[in-house]
Formats: sequence, C-alpha cells, structure tokens
Amino acid sequence: MRGLTRAGKRAGEMALNAGGGAINWFPGHMAAASRAIRDRLKLADLVIEVRDSRIPLSSANEDLQPVLAAKKRILALNKKDLANPNIMNMWLDHFESCKQDCISINAHSSNSINQLLGLVELKLREAIMKEPTLLVMVVGVPNVGKSALINAIHRIAISRFPENDKIKRARVGPLPGVTQDIAGYKISSQPSIYVLDTPGVLVPSIPDMETGLKLALTGAVKDSVVGEERIAKYLLSLLNIRKTPLHWERLLHRRGEFDEEPCGSSVKGSRDSLRRRNRINNSDAVYVQDMVMEVQRTLCSTTMEFTGNLDEDNELESLIDAQLVALRKVFRIPHKPLDESHGAVSKKLLTLFRSGKLGPFILDDLPGQQ
Repeated sequence: MRGLTRAGKRAGEMALNAGGGAINWFPGHMAAASRAIRDRLKLADLVIEVRDSRIPLSSANEDLQPVLAAKKRILALNKKDLANPNIMNMWLDHFESCKQDCISINAHSSNSINQLLGLVELKLREAIMKEPTLLVMVVGVPNVGKSALINAIHRIAISRFPENDKIKRARVGPLPGVTQDIAGYKISSQPSIYVLDTPGVLVPSIPDMETGLKLALTGAVKDSVVGEERIAKYLLSLLNIRKTPLHWERLLHRRGEFDEEPCGSSVKGSRDSLRRRNRINNSDAVYVQDMVMEVQRTLCSTTMEFTGNLDEDNELESLIDAQLVALRKVFRIPHKPLDESHGAVSKKLLTLFRSGKLGPFILDDLPGQQ
C-alpha cells in the first residue's frame, strides 16, 4: 500500500500534461438529471448507492452524500471480480467501522444479487410493517453497473413473482450515460416494492485530476472526454510507480516453470495435448491469454531494462513512451505516425485493464494508510 497516493497524484499530473486542454467532466444533461434524482430521493425508503469496487471513494457522487447520509442506505461495491479481493475485505471492514452497510457484489452473479436483496429486506423490515408500498432507489456515477444490477434484480423478481414477467428491462450499454431517464420497476408484491433506476451523474466539479482520471480509467467518463492516450499514460504511471511489472515478472517465471517439464515427461505430453485441444476449442480465449502474458512480459522487460530514476517525472515519462512503443509489436499495430500508434496501443491496453485481464486492482487508498 506504500506510496499509492503519491503514485496517483504524480500519474494524474503527468497525464494532464500529456493530453493538454481543459476537461469538461459534467455534460449539460447531467444537471437536469441531478435535480430529478434529488427530487425523487425525498420519496425513497432505501437507497442503493452503487460504486465501482476498484474506486470505492472516487466513484462516490460527493454532491449527493449529504442527502444520502440522511437516508437508509446500502453501499453496493460492484465489479468485485475486477478488484483485489484482499484489499476489498479491508475496504468492507473500513465501511463497517464507519457504521455504513456495505456489500461487494458482481451484478452478473445471482448469488451476489440475492445477498444484496437479503440486505435490502433486512433494512426495510420495519418499514414493511408500516407502509403498503416502498421505494428503493439506485444511484451512482455512470458505468458502475446500475442497469446491470437492475436487470439482475428483475430476473430474480420474475422467478419469485411470475406476474412480473413482462416488466421491461433497464437499458445497458458499454458507455457511460446509457440510462437517460428515471423509471420505476416493481420487484415485489405484498408489500409492493419498486426499484427506481436513475441516470449516472457525475459531480459538477471533480475535486482533482487524480479522481477524474480514476473515473476515466474505470469507464465512468467517456474516453473521448479525456483522451485514450492520456488515460493509458495514467495507467502506465500507476503500474510503474507501484512496481506492478516487477510483480508480474515473478508470476511469469512461475508460469514458465509450469510449461518447462522434461521432454520425456508424460505430464508434459498431456499438457501439450490439452493446450492443442484448448487452442482448437477456445482459440479466442487462448489468443487473449497469450496477448496478456506478452503485454506483462513487455512491460516487465522495459521496466527492468530502464536505468533512469522513477522518482523523476521526466524519466518516468520516457519509460512510459518506451513502453507504448514496445507494445505496438505486441498488439500488432501497423507502422504509423507516433501519435496514431500511441492511440491504437492505448485503446487495446485500456480494454485489457477494464476487462480485468491485467489482474485485479483497487486504485483508491484506504483512509489512514496513505
């Protein structure tokens, strides 16, 4: 955990300089959505605030926190499959120490959603005895998985309440801002419980570049707003300052030991046969796995060959530029002008990170461990 705050701030400053130009974090349509959310929050019996497990603090909408703090609330840290599980447990302990109900979930896992619904029912137990109709509101910044969560709740609700089988699904997309309005969905009868899905809304003023870049890196801000190269350089800055490629070197070494069995070994023969079958039956997955290993190996080798001082920003920038150039071959980017090739490399690198292929990460520091 040492030095992560320093890493984030330095990487944020470097990425800002690399991209150039001011960033408009708060598109105009979000202002109207924010007002609508505040109005409906007054009616909510319970709020599920969805955050990204990789950024448990940075993905909070700070403008809404005073309002949310006055409501019954559950923090649902989504995309837990992309977050470091050991550090995630420490975050859950942290929120528990703050007397805040918190659960880590994967919106695509029915087990996760059932656990969340169990917590919702527990929190609403007293209200259920008093009110015939209850409202649960789902809020969060863009692309933290709110609509995926709503759809998962619907699937479970339909199995419990067949009369709801024609309830329409919330729209889901890979880009922030797919859910453009606020709609109610009935998930329970006797008492009637409705879930309100809402658009993702960012704060009007993101407090610092580091927070903004974390949101961009995890997909809460459209790449076009910040610039893919700027985001990728931020990612590489974090990896280098945290010395992640050196950790990968140990993992790659262990994988190499697994592959290098004696030539006459029947175990090796069975593994080779298994690999051949896998390549035939699941060639896309094998291709991605091989690419990920090559990306890790390339970043590792460029880091180990680097003779500069990572504490000097200009030298760290030189390493990052060298890594972007080296990754062109890994990603099979045709020879292009440097700006174009960096953009193509950045897009592919961000895709691997966001899908969890580079490993599980949590980018925020635990309070008190900075």
